[in-house]
Amino acid sequence: QVQLVESGGGLVQVGGSLRLSCAVSGVTKDDYTVGWFRQAAGKEREAVSSISKILRSTYYADSVNGRFLISRDNAKNTVHLQMNSLKVEDTAVYYCGVSLIGAAASPTMYDYWGQGTQVTVSS
Repeated sequence: QVQLVESGGGLVQVGGSLRLSCAVSGVTKDDYTVGWFRQAAGKEREAVSSISKILRSTYYADSVNGRFLISRDNAKNTVHLQMNSLKVEDTAVYYCGVSLIGAAASPTMYDYWGQGTQVTVSS
């Protein structure tokens, strides 16, 4: 069975950094996309960044481009999201997901989800 486990969330000051990790297991398909999404209180889940397994094709939302960096370690089946220059508006629960069709930014196209990790940015 497919499992995704997020870690690395926490409380950080404005301008600080956090590194999130998503450990993926149980995916039998050779290629797929891992995406990071976030959901703030009272809002819908929105795409942050994604990366495909084999080609490492990446996507970044305009709101985080230049501040966040996504990467993956295929040997460990782990995807990381380095978040720099954090803003208050980055506060949300961050989820990683797996899309078997290689979707970049649509949460409805993702097949599996982790439990989420809270990121809180304070001024």
